[in-house]
Amino acid sequence: MPTMPSFRLTVSLVAMGSLVKAGPCDIYASGDTPCVAGHSTTRALYDAYSGPLYQVSRASDGTTANISPVSAGSVADAAAQDSFCDGTTCSITIIYDQTGNTNHLTQAPAGGAAGGPDNLADATGAPVTLNGQKAYGVQIQPGMGYRCDTAVGTATGDGAEGMYAVLDGTDYNGACCFDYGNAETNNDDNGDAHMEAIYFGLGTGYGTGTGSGPWILADLENGLSAGDNFDVTSTNPSIDFRFVTAIVKGQPNEFSLRGGDATSGSLGTYWNGDYPTGYSPMKKEGAIILGIGGDNSNGAQGTFYEGVMTSGFPSDDTENSVQANIVAAKYATSS
Repeated sequence: MPTMPSFRLTVSLVAMGSLVKAGPCDIYASGDTPCVAGHSTTRALYDAYSGPLYQVSRASDGTTANISPVSAGSVADAAAQDSFCDGTTCSITIIYDQTGNTNHLTQAPAGGAAGGPDNLADATGAPVTLNGQKAYGVQIQPGMGYRCDTAVGTATGDGAEGMYAVLDGTDYNGACCFDYGNAETNNDDNGDAHMEAIYFGLGTGYGTGTGSGPWILADLENGLSAGDNFDVTSTNPSIDFRFVTAIVKGQPNEFSLRGGDATSGSLGTYWNGDYPTGYSPMKKEGAIILGIGGDNSNGAQGTFYEGVMTSGFPSDDTENSVQANIVAAKYATSS
């Protein structure tokens, strides 16, 4: 019997639960598509990561504190935040990049669509539990947003990349643009194909999925795409999960949209094929945005828990193993 390549063995073991401690970025690395950015306020995305997940600032005196995992590879230390913010309010000032590339998300500056800097999220706006342990997500309301315009290692031009985000499937609107992913470095609309980001919401006027939404779409700049045209794509369904895994990935002449319930089951492929006409080759610029459009359109709302961007176009098998890891984290609503 031929020997199975080691990275494929690792991925399959993760899917079966044998490597229960492997984080999403460990899984991507084993598939030869390593994370170049990894953001989460709820947990570590590597088994060995013990550094800061995010920073909070309290309103009473402006003092900041970093919130880290309880232990390496584990859930965020929500108790440390609660203690630090006791008797006052706190905002999330930095969402740290766990990859070592220092692609940290900070307060988004002004852009072509809206002035700035954008507002910061309330540190207690999105309480959840992971395996029964309390944590906090990032609840974006209109006027809020985060950005990194100097990202290292992210795809540019027609380069291949992947990304996923775990989101609140019940928190959305139709305004532009609740995005996570690749955007312009000058905070302006530089034309078609200058973005490649996950969008979640009710955005219409471009491409949509079926039903009344919300949908997982790709924000490619000047167009939200559910497939290879700006029309209704029959394979892209409305989402009704409380916690959503949303995936966008692209490489020359091909992009994919995938998604599923972040608490159960497998991923569905909502689109795999050509980019819309006029969007190939892509002209990605490599900045990273959260909760806003590439030109700082900041009218959207949504809640982000974790997400990564990769170097290279991840295989479906790798993403399926990441989905199994997310399900094993047991996201649930907090009482």
